[in-house]
Amino acid sequence: MEPFEDEKILLAHGSGGKLGHDLVEKGFLPSFDNPLLAKLDDSAVFDAKGRLAFTTDSYVVTPIFFPGGDIGKLAVCGTVNDLSMSGATPLYLSVSFIIEEGFSLSDLSRIVTSIQQATDEAGAKVVTGDTKVVNRGSADGLFINTAGVGIIPDGVDISGSNARVGDKVILSGPIGEHGIAIMSEREGLKFASPVISDCAPLNKLVSEMLEVSSQIHCLRDPTRGGLATTLNEFANQSKVGILIHEDAIPVQDAVRAACEMLGFDPLYVANEGRLVAVVAPDDAERVAKRMSQNKYAAEATIIGEIMEEHPERVIMRTRLGASRIVDMLVGELLPRIC
Repeated sequence: MEPFEDEKILLAHGSGGKLGHDLVEKGFLPSFDNPLLAKLDDSAVFDAKGRLAFTTDSYVVTPIFFPGGDIGKLAVCGTVNDLSMSGATPLYLSVSFIIEEGFSLSDLSRIVTSIQQATDEAGAKVVTGDTKVVNRGSADGLFINTAGVGIIPDGVDISGSNARVGDKVILSGPIGEHGIAIMSEREGLKFASPVISDCAPLNKLVSEMLEVSSQIHCLRDPTRGGLATTLNEFANQSKVGILIHEDAIPVQDAVRAACEMLGFDPLYVANEGRLVAVVAPDDAERVAKRMSQNKYAAEATIIGEIMEEHPERVIMRTRLGASRIVDMLVGELLPRIC
């Protein structure tokens, strides 16, 4: 995005007139420029062969800037990761901005730059979008809506309903970092070791996993509701039991300390750059090893297995050797974390 002086968004920026056109042409096009978007038609037209994945999401995170990212990076990574969890290669994104009158154009420029950097890393393109401006007080600065399209390679069949008895559960890295990063920034909490959001695009990690195994049955990024909710979704969709081992689940010391202080369980805290995979037992070690070679999964580890007992339940074996039921999150632990 072209640099702006300390200017503000006006209602006229959303009117469809000259200011609106200037915002698109000077504020968005330079960052997102590609042949499909440059036509500025009402929809992007492209060729595609094979099975398509399509997803959409909205982002209302507060604060919009946080350790490790901002609302723009989060919007791209969230959409790219949702496509990736079906095994799809992300291709095209739409980005729509709902902006409050008076919002800083310099802050918008920072966010557009983050979107550009995240899409470049993921190898996706923003090919269409929209801008609306609402009255001062009608929104909390900026909301973003995205949609994404990707192509699923032949032979890939990944779904939360595909878990099989004997499969292993792999977690790509430490949990809870995004939720605690947002909460610490929002509430002005300071820790001896700063907690940085894990927000990251995971599509290349998934591609590397698929290179070494065709037996990846389930994938999901444990965002709102955390690891516990994702595992319960797998158990419910596949009608199986899941056993996890507490001492195998990585949690940063700073995150663990913050959760103890705030009364949170890390299992339920949101992540934005982690994935959970359910993989056939013969391939699990190989997949985990390949994952550990990616910078976003250096601590990938097998944390549990799929079992026939306790269908539609998640059981955790604690460090003390006891067992506890891990239920799905009830209520809202951390509002507006994405």
